[in-house]
Amino acid sequence: MTIILLPNFITALRIAGSFSLLFCDVAGMAFWVLYVLCGITDIADGWVARKFHAESKAGAILDSLADLVFVACCCWQIIPILNFPKWLWIWGGAIVVVKLINQICALVMYKKCVFPHTLANKATGLLLFIGVPLTLYLESIIPIVIIAVLATFAAVQEGHFIRTKKTKHNRKSCIFAEIKQQNKNYE
Repeated sequence: MTIILLPNFITALRIAGSFSLLFCDVAGMAFWVLYVLCGITDIADGWVARKFHAESKAGAILDSLADLVFVACCCWQIIPILNFPKWLWIWGGAIVVVKLINQICALVMYKKCVFPHTLANKATGLLLFIGVPLTLYLESIIPIVIIAVLATFAAVQEGHFIRTKKTKHNRKSCIFAEIKQQNKNYE
């Protein structure tokens, strides 16, 4: 395998690991080992891509897809055992709606999905990765509430970047780099 394909292979491993979570008991060790391995591959694919200059538009899209698959599989397994108050479920649903509106705007404006890899989105993902097991272990909603605050900011910021084409704070997004090359009159 050439080094250029290695980051995408690592990302594909995350997708396979995410689907494997569906066959594990959340209370079992196998689930949490796979969970951690998926997190490691999320860090590793980007690091390898940057280290070996193997970043690509396809890789960025595959990475975003892998993130979505991981979150969906975790939600499928973990949501049934959560006992959150109704207001927290509504808040989480509102964040999902904002992110869906962001994608609809991107589809209308650019004729494609756009997944900005902003610092706020990355921080939300990291906190979510740590906060879910912590919430289950502590049996407290405090970690999830903190994450929801950051996720709300990240979703609003993402929508702002998509609708205004502001990429100054988001230079690492391959998708935005492509948009910038096609339309240089917006700055």
